[in-house]
Amino acid sequence: MEPPLECRQETPALTEAAAEFLSLIGPEELERCLFAETLELVAAGGRAGGRWWAAARRAPYEREGEPVRSCLLVRAGSRCRQDGVPCSSTLKAYVTPQLETLEQEEQERIEVTGVAVAGPLPHVPSPCLDARLGGCEQPGVPSPARTPLRTNPVEKRTRMVSHQHGMTVTKTIQEGEEETQRWCFSYSRAELQGLLAEGASLLLLRVLACQQAVPPGLIFPAINSEGHLCTFSYRSMGTQQQAVGSAEAEVFMIERAVRASTGVSIWHSSFLPSGRLARLVQVGCPMLVYLQDESVLSETGGGVEPQTPFPKQPLDWEEDIQLYSWFLDRKEELQASHATYIEQHPELQALLADFLQALLLQQPHDPVSFAAQFFALQQPPETPFMSARAASPPPQPPACPPSS
Repeated sequence: MEPPLECRQETPALTEAAAEFLSLIGPEELERCLFAETLELVAAGGRAGGRWWAAARRAPYEREGEPVRSCLLVRAGSRCRQDGVPCSSTLKAYVTPQLETLEQEEQERIEVTGVAVAGPLPHVPSPCLDARLGGCEQPGVPSPARTPLRTNPVEKRTRMVSHQHGMTVTKTIQEGEEETQRWCFSYSRAELQGLLAEGASLLLLRVLACQQAVPPGLIFPAINSEGHLCTFSYRSMGTQQQAVGSAEAEVFMIERAVRASTGVSIWHSSFLPSGRLARLVQVGCPMLVYLQDESVLSETGGGVEPQTPFPKQPLDWEEDIQLYSWFLDRKEELQASHATYIEQHPELQALLADFLQALLLQQPHDPVSFAAQFFALQQPPETPFMSARAASPPPQPPACPPSS
């Protein structure tokens, strides 16, 4: 399926400056970008609103029917509250050392808790979300009947997968218990020459920050979170002093502009010489990402040193988006490993079934000692196992002759 006509634009081209810069990025530059960082999300007025994090490391990329490839795994996410509404977003991307995106998935989730009203609700733009939920009163209009509060999560996913013909983008939207809406876009390799996706852009920004320079004319074709073609452009905004906690540090500022057929979004990022982010703000957005940990200032531009441990704080790992994401990844790895091992050793099911049968038939007072004796008497692994043996009671030691 092709993107809607109103969302398509002339295929963006990779500029010569961008192509040349990509060719000059070497292993050393990328190695300096492989670290994890966590910053605070601050709302207007200085109120803490949540956390933002990003991490990059080397990882293998596996795809069925293809050899394993060595690439960079880029992950980022945020969790905050906007006007009291819990919001979260995650990004996971597999990127080659040439900053080519093999696969990427973005997820955005809003957990709206509102008041359900009797009868249909009028459509109200998102800035007036409370009115749509029945939380805003209008003069002269009686309030509709209300039911207890309930959560109505809205989740949007955008998944990009590259292949030999180009790239396929799948976008889904799930609102509460309603049927999932799905769109699928396809782009050819000609349209995607030099494509820079969101995960690769994070790495590029770190490379530019470590070099403390942005070449002029740095423009890349890209695909936005809606799955449509756009461009990413970068320019230097110079250096300035910026507060980090109670200290001050010199930061290098970079502007990134995302231009699509629907409009332009501009982001201003401030970086320390080590490549770590000090501040991130989208022009026109009341939320900003802000570094408050002064210990990061001790890092030099030549490498990343271990940070001073954070003070011990209560941690709910299920609420921490980074830890919960790591937990899910590790869980999937273990499940796949366990399933593979069981498939490779079909004798395990027979062995366990025989032991359980013998245990229930004998019903020993000490199951642990019985299990030790049962498995000690089994045949070596190379000898075929016969389940009939285990059904009979294990042999008992010979009785001692009576003493004269």
